[in-house]
Amino acid sequence: LMKYSLSLHSQYLENYLWMNYSPEVSSKAYLMSICCMVNEKFRENVPAWETFKKKPEHFPFFFKRILEASLVEDDSEYSLHEQTVLLLFLDHCFNSLEVDLIRGQVQQLISLPMWMALQPKRLEQELKKTPKLRKFWNLIKKNDEKMDEESRMQAYRERRFLSQLIQKFISVLKSIPVSGPISMDKVHYCERFIELMLDLEALLPTRRWFNTVLDDSHLVVHCYLSSLAKREKEGHLFCQLLDMLKFYTGFEINDQTGNALTENEMTTIHYDRITSLQRAAFAHFPELYDFALSNVAAVDTRDSLVKLFGPLSSNVLHQVASYLCLLPPLPQGEDSTYEKEFLLELLVSRHERRISQIQQLNQMPLYPTEKIIWDENIVPTEYYSGEGCLALPKLNLQFLTLHDYLLRNFNLFRLESTYEIRQDIEDSVSRMKPWLSEYGGVVFGGWARMAQPIVSFTVVEVAKPNIGENWPMRVRADVTINLNVRDSIKDEWEGLRKHDVCFLITVRPTQPYGTKFDRRRPFVEQTGLVYVRGCEIQGMLDEKGRVIEEGPEPKPRLKGDCRTYRVFLDPNQYQQDMTNTIQNGAEDVYETFNIIMRRKPKENNFKAVLETIRNLMNTDCVVPDWLHDIILGYGDPSSAHYSKMPNQIATLDFNDTFLSIDHLKASFPGYNIRVTVDNPDLQIPPFRITFPIRGGKGKKRKEENENEEKPEEAKTLIVEPHVIPNRGPYPYNQPKRNTIQFTHTQIEAIRAGMQPGLTMVVGPPGTGKTDVAVQIISNLYHNFPEQRTLIVTHSNQALNQLFEKIMALDIDERHLLRLGHGEEELETEKDFSR
Repeated sequence: LMKYSLSLHSQYLENYLWMNYSPEVSSKAYLMSICCMVNEKFRENVPAWETFKKKPEHFPFFFKRILEASLVEDDSEYSLHEQTVLLLFLDHCFNSLEVDLIRGQVQQLISLPMWMALQPKRLEQELKKTPKLRKFWNLIKKNDEKMDEESRMQAYRERRFLSQLIQKFISVLKSIPVSGPISMDKVHYCERFIELMLDLEALLPTRRWFNTVLDDSHLVVHCYLSSLAKREKEGHLFCQLLDMLKFYTGFEINDQTGNALTENEMTTIHYDRITSLQRAAFAHFPELYDFALSNVAAVDTRDSLVKLFGPLSSNVLHQVASYLCLLPPLPQGEDSTYEKEFLLELLVSRHERRISQIQQLNQMPLYPTEKIIWDENIVPTEYYSGEGCLALPKLNLQFLTLHDYLLRNFNLFRLESTYEIRQDIEDSVSRMKPWLSEYGGVVFGGWARMAQPIVSFTVVEVAKPNIGENWPMRVRADVTINLNVRDSIKDEWEGLRKHDVCFLITVRPTQPYGTKFDRRRPFVEQTGLVYVRGCEIQGMLDEKGRVIEEGPEPKPRLKGDCRTYRVFLDPNQYQQDMTNTIQNGAEDVYETFNIIMRRKPKENNFKAVLETIRNLMNTDCVVPDWLHDIILGYGDPSSAHYSKMPNQIATLDFNDTFLSIDHLKASFPGYNIRVTVDNPDLQIPPFRITFPIRGGKGKKRKEENENEEKPEEAKTLIVEPHVIPNRGPYPYNQPKRNTIQFTHTQIEAIRAGMQPGLTMVVGPPGTGKTDVAVQIISNLYHNFPEQRTLIVTHSNQALNQLFEKIMALDIDERHLLRLGHGEEELETEKDFSR
């Protein structure tokens, strides 16, 4: 890594490698050096493709050499470590489709002609599904006939590249033994390969045709049955990546159109698969009559499918699979070359009932447990070098669907907060110095401000599940601690409020009394940490055992040092733990806790954020249509500007934005201003302005088309002064009004903010962004009195600045509501909180 970093700083790639590259000097070492340097640039987040763009003429040849080297079977020519470097380079290429030079080369590998690699029966089945594709396919064949022999061979190699790479990977995977010594180069190659497959699946332009090829190769089935997946230690990361790949191969999206599939459509696909299997069984396999005549719900679980298909021979299973176009036909009189385990898994995994993605999410616990917190594949340490692979979703330029976008953010935010939770737990628990006492229990030799030993813990309520759910509606418990600490720390513990998140921890130390804790050694082993579970405070209990609600001032004073808190446990986690206890005889986690840990409120909002994202994913309408594709990274980013919107508003009331008619004229340079009132004394604000509507999608009205035809009308604004009812003329009888003379740029920003679409106002400090925002809010308030405006800021101070300026304008105070802390700093006597 040090060598690579030095090479980056000395611009080895730019000034030597690529500058002198040509087909004549394209040795293996040269090729590998370029790949290593590009990979290192990506690892250090440095732009990697600029050099190639400046001298692009040899890039196509270079890329072809990479493809050839990636498929080499002989380890003596390219070692597996070197081939892993090539895989990583290819992964970076597939993730850089926004670069024209890269896209030009990669597109050949992932376009429709790659379906040449499908088995003929499967290809025919796919073309039947979408008649339009048949036309394209015939066109591809015609074009191929016109090619010369060399071009045809080149096209053949490119189209089958990914399919051949998958076959090569499967042979490497099968060479790994189930036990005994193992080559870590093979393991790293397999991990990087699954990462490449994941990245191809998680982007619509690459997934579109590739997903069918991947399905046809049965890669996921081969991986789950492999020896590497069965090796607990070396295969751990491989299995995590494989689970992610399985999730994306079955993602709820139409690969061709890119439309998200509804729950009903996914159910229809599942039923179609099962019924086609039943038809094949009915027509050709008498031994499967019972299966063929059963209803779908009775036969689509994994257990029932294994029970029905398990007794069949390999040959019969192969024939069933070939009827479904999953495998090539079995030649007459020959035995199947596939293992029975593979054939059975192929049929079962394809037809078993699936849990929908939203169901899986709703069943997921929101708090991290010890299994996730100390798993460095998904929560890397601060010393992570970027060398290895991580089982994490990536935030790309594009996302498959809104569900995919929210889910990746959900997972990443969850793991990011887990990293901080891990640091807090390690800090608090090691300060408490848990040691093994002489009698085999736990004794705490130290103390921590943010953690306390638990005196008693009792689950007091497990509510019935809601209809259609299999986890309790809520689970509540009581936690008692002894606050024999300084008054200031006691106040902090007594100040725990409703919705604050705490962590319940079980430690069983093995170190004798007085052992020193070494921060450099693994934390879990030293402290004997066994379980971590999250909980949410409902409130402290008073002397009669009732929850002290928020609000009563002064708060009741409790005697003694013992304090009991009523907490909400995560119902999903509780359900999983209880199921594990009942089915597998595991210990009851909820009888073991001996430490409760709290966190600083500022860093402890993770559960609320995760719950909000999850609620959004359970909601039908989240983003307006015009913003949807832009968030997902498709379409033209400028299409959300008001000038491109189909529903622009022609007439807008600018209220007190303009100070005078001269200010209005100065704000629209290049426009003809036509005032509806000739008398100069009546040309006073407030003004309504009618704009010529141009552009935009959808049907245009006749007069708008006429506007476009007459250039002078297209630049004319019709200004109508108007008097606010019951107020008299504007300047005299309105105590609160705008006094700022906005510039024409600021006026354009205000106009954009009042129109439908996305408005983004950017500028350095002191350029009037807050004043513009406040004027937009005021104008929206008067133009659309039936609508509500939500203002979100980065800090309390920014919110207060906005709020004070809003209060100075003509907005009814009854309609203002300010949430969050910091209201006391507002320069006003009035109360705008809840």
